[in-house]
Amino acid sequence: MIGDMQRMDRRLFLSLALAAAPAVALAAEGGDKKKSGGGSYLQIETLLGTTIRATGRRGVLAVDCGLDIPNEALRARAEQSVPRLRAAYVQTVQSYASGLGPGALPNPDYLTQALQRQTDAVLGRPGARVLLGAIVVN
Repeated sequence: MIGDMQRMDRRLFLSLALAAAPAVALAAEGGDKKKSGGGSYLQIETLLGTTIRATGRRGVLAVDCGLDIPNEALRARAEQSVPRLRAAYVQTVQSYASGLGPGALPNPDYLTQALQRQTDAVLGRPGARVLLGAIVVN
């Protein structure tokens, strides 16, 4: 009886997935995805670092950030340098998170300055401004 129900559930799932496939393909072909932050904004994936929570257990420091780059040539360079920027950012966030005391709150001003220094070093010149979003310790 249970085996029959599982087969029926799989069949139902597959039929729904196959029916939805054309709609998903059409949505993917929809063209440009809405870019948050405007034309001069470059989103960076969430940066994570390990920290110690107030309970003494391991925690995670998550930092959302992006870059505001009005100069088109510098923005093109930054888009090509995203892997290098991300590597520098992750290293900065991880070292900051490891030094954060148990239960201590992160300092957004310090993080902004540290990430800005990394940005200027990777891009070779100033002109890209680091913008922090959410900073969460979990």
